[in-house]
Amino acid sequence: MFKVGIIGCGSIATHRHIPEYQQNKDAEIIAYCDVVKERSDELAAEFGGTSYSDYHELLQNPDVEVVSICTPNYLHAEMTIAALHAGKHVLCEKPMATSLEDADAMIKAAEENGRTLMIGHNQRINEAHQQAKKDIAAGKLGKLYSFKTTFGHPGPEGWSVDGPDSWFFDKKRAFIGAMGDLGVHKADLMRYILGTEFTEVGAMIETSAKKADVDDNAVLILKTADGIIGTLSASWAYNGQEDNSTIIYGEKGILKLNADDVYTYQFFGADGQIEREQLGEIQTNEEGGQKNSHTIDAFIKALTNDETPICDGHEGRASLNVIIKAIEAAQTKSITQI
Repeated sequence: MFKVGIIGCGSIATHRHIPEYQQNKDAEIIAYCDVVKERSDELAAEFGGTSYSDYHELLQNPDVEVVSICTPNYLHAEMTIAALHAGKHVLCEKPMATSLEDADAMIKAAEENGRTLMIGHNQRINEAHQQAKKDIAAGKLGKLYSFKTTFGHPGPEGWSVDGPDSWFFDKKRAFIGAMGDLGVHKADLMRYILGTEFTEVGAMIETSAKKADVDDNAVLILKTADGIIGTLSASWAYNGQEDNSTIIYGEKGILKLNADDVYTYQFFGADGQIEREQLGEIQTNEEGGQKNSHTIDAFIKALTNDETPICDGHEGRASLNVIIKAIEAAQTKSITQI
């Protein structure tokens, strides 16, 4: 039974991390921490455990073996490194850091202390995405040509505990907007599903829907080492319905993933074959959309078996790098090497 501390008690903690730890028989949350201590106090009172307002004090608790970092982006590296040096295993929310230098320091801290670092790229774990990765590796689509992947919803003000005053809109705390909240998920997913690395990126990034100093709409053009080209869209301006879909085009057919409300996995073969399967559900911010992402299950399983987690620090860094290079591409109005 792993004893867990939650650092940051906002929406991602209360909707995802805490319920998923509670559903895992090998984990028990014993500590909560938030700078707004009323939040951690309420959770500790409701579920049991100790409440902290200073994460350093939580890390000094010898009973805490594992921590989830659920704080604004700019704090991810600082808190993760401190936790690793305190001998804790860490599950850190995405994006893992606000710079590659910080990401490297996080990876180094994990290695130096012999502790596990996992980044919360939960889209890898989705059943349809898992099946797609297996099928592509087995050659079901033949040679891959292109893809389009998108993640968009009306914006974090309807999700964040702070509403329109959310840190998501503040560049100092968030670093980037929709690309850091949503786009990095899709960059990570496509690297994972395709089983290859991106080598070039072009990008157009705008702040057009929100009163913010971070991006709320972004479209990336990506190319892999083996010539697959595709688009990645991230938006906080998909009003009316969330979209979290991926389509992959290949020599032998087309895969549509989470593009249908019922059939999350669809294959349309060049020979006329059609397959439609219900492979789990993807999480949404919409009413009733907080399904178990199984991120905590994957993390605890990795710890139990002493194995590399599905998205370790190196993988998280590679996906962050795509987004950072996209920002550079947008600023220079050029195709940037990754």
